[in-house]
Amino acid sequence: MLRAKFLAAPLLALTTMLAVPASAMADEVAAEEAPDSTVAEAASFNPDLTTLSKALTAAGLEDTLNGAGPFTVFAPTDAAFAAVPEAMTAFLMDPLNKASLAQVLTYHVVPGKVTAEDLYKKIKAGGGTAKLTTVEGQEISFTEVQGNIKVDGTMGSTGYITQGDLAQSNGVVHVLNGVLIPTITPPSAEPAAADAAAPAAEATPAS
Repeated sequence: MLRAKFLAAPLLALTTMLAVPASAMADEVAAEEAPDSTVAEAASFNPDLTTLSKALTAAGLEDTLNGAGPFTVFAPTDAAFAAVPEAMTAFLMDPLNKASLAQVLTYHVVPGKVTAEDLYKKIKAGGGTAKLTTVEGQEISFTEVQGNIKVDGTMGSTGYITQGDLAQSNGVVHVLNGVLIPTITPPSAEPAAADAAAPAAEATPAS
């Protein structure tokens, strides 16, 4: 079983490495008409989201995210996943830990369609912070930092939206430069040995 003491230290150590992304959300796109592709297919079509696409397949979530939705996906880039410690990646990609991988991935999905404009409004209405409940069940929070939207998970995991409002047929995708980590609670059927649970870490910001 993953334990907080294995996760918190490396995550908090890397928190200071995460600064406001070099580019603001200039690449933000609001499509007038949603394309035929789904939020799951968006990951497979985007060359910067290949790791996410493979992870969705490994976790068996493609069919869900190809469904009617709508869904809002905060999609970590390949660079974001590359910054996660190798041991944690190995743990999550082990077929025996499929449920834990699904928990991490659904922590990046919010029910409904939430645009960047919606997030800015929610942050303002919340006095500087907005919270949304993910499909996984735990909350992620949002703040505005120098015009950019910062997304925070648990254990110090965090990231910035670097490209927002990628409209899809069943929702919207926001590209994220960090991997969000929930409090992972593997089912008892999964191996619960702490030695097998590697620490997770947020990614450094995209350049």
